[in-house]
Amino acid sequence: MNILVTGAAGFVGRNLVENLKNIRNGKNRTRPGIKINEIYEYDLSSTLEELDEYCRIADFVFNLAGVNRPKDSEEFKKGNFGFASTLLDTLKKYNNRAPVMLSSSIQATLSGRFGTSEYGLSKKAGEDLFFQYGEETGAKVLVYRFPNLVGKWVRPNYNSAVGTFCNNIANNLPIIVNDPTVELEMLFIDDLLEEMYDALEGKEHHCEFEGVETIQREDGRYCCAPVTHKATLGYIVECLNKFHDQPKTLLMPAIPEGSFVKKLYSMYLSYLPKEKVAFDLNMSKDDRGSFTELIKTLDHGQISVNINKPGMTKGQHWHNGKWEIFIVVSGHGLIQERKIGTDEVIEFEVSGDKIQAVQMLPGYTHNIINLSETEDLVTVLWANEIFDPEHPDTYHETV
Repeated sequence: MNILVTGAAGFVGRNLVENLKNIRNGKNRTRPGIKINEIYEYDLSSTLEELDEYCRIADFVFNLAGVNRPKDSEEFKKGNFGFASTLLDTLKKYNNRAPVMLSSSIQATLSGRFGTSEYGLSKKAGEDLFFQYGEETGAKVLVYRFPNLVGKWVRPNYNSAVGTFCNNIANNLPIIVNDPTVELEMLFIDDLLEEMYDALEGKEHHCEFEGVETIQREDGRYCCAPVTHKATLGYIVECLNKFHDQPKTLLMPAIPEGSFVKKLYSMYLSYLPKEKVAFDLNMSKDDRGSFTELIKTLDHGQISVNINKPGMTKGQHWHNGKWEIFIVVSGHGLIQERKIGTDEVIEFEVSGDKIQAVQMLPGYTHNIINLSETEDLVTVLWANEIFDPEHPDTYHETV
């Protein structure tokens, strides 16, 4: 299959092209039904001669080209309608009835606040042109009305409030939120890509519209990505501020698979400046070594790293309800656990040469001893709850 992507240098185009390459080159094997030979990238720097050749041999066309922020309204018509005419006329020239996908906008509904949108009018005109082309030629036409598109590589301070918020908060720049109760419907780029793969496989999702609401219908005239997320501006900014503070709090929010927060966090990270990619952690040091908290979570405890200097013993305490897992990743040591009120001791010789997970049992006092006289003993620890100094559930007692 030869695939033509117009608007290939834009936000959606870049993501689509790079991920189509992953499929073509065998790096992404989740879509075995998609066989790609060539990917033709067309953008502002391309020539009409190149477009002519691409339209001659393309087996599928993603038309992502368009104008979002023109200098005047005439550019809308030229970029969103004019180029569409050129593309479709070139396909007609070669009698190429390859499926054609059009990236339109929810603004093309001309509903609500979009009723007088010049952008929406130009997108609607483009839609009508594509539907007419499909009727004339019999080619399969897939018209998508996208809501707010978000994700990595969105250009900030352009046409995405979420992209601007991510960029500015990541870079300690001010943001303006006039009404935090305004709700946005967002389509993340990775969910959009999954729908583009579905389209290539002939499994696109169809819909109709009631105002700006997308109603999925198998017989719908339009197409849609089935997974979107809605959130208020206030909630989006609240999440982004927590992401910004994570290097200080170490608190990682709950990020269930497929959740809005998980996707937003990924987007936020793509805007981090170089100086924020790495950050210092607080190491609590004494003569025995050090202890450093790495990550804290709201519902899955925390992860830390402990270092015993040569010959040193650490621990010597027990818990009622808290439990931990010790994983020695470097060095040679001994873990001892004794059931409180008894002389029953269990021991585990541990080494970075054979990594094991050893559970610290509730009601057992425990320690960890560095058996080496020359090397540090490095242990990764997981605890089922965040350490609370007001309720530590930690009681000193030697093994």
